[in-house]
Amino acid sequence: MNQFPVWSVVGLTFGTVLGIVGAFGGLTAFLVVLVLGVVGFFVGLVLDGGVQMPTLRAGRQ
Repeated sequence: MNQFPVWSVVGLTFGTVLGIVGAFGGLTAFLVVLVLGVVGFFVGLVLDGGVQMPTLRAGRQ
């Protein structure tokens, strides 16, 4: 049995929000929402465990 297509719904919602912002807020608001949406997407991926963050400090040997 397949799971509910969560990412399809997220993409649909994000696209709808971008469309509304682009229609009523202008280009600047559209770009702000787009950038914040991409940042939020990557933060969600990291928290979900889909992306492994590299270690920032290398261990000394």
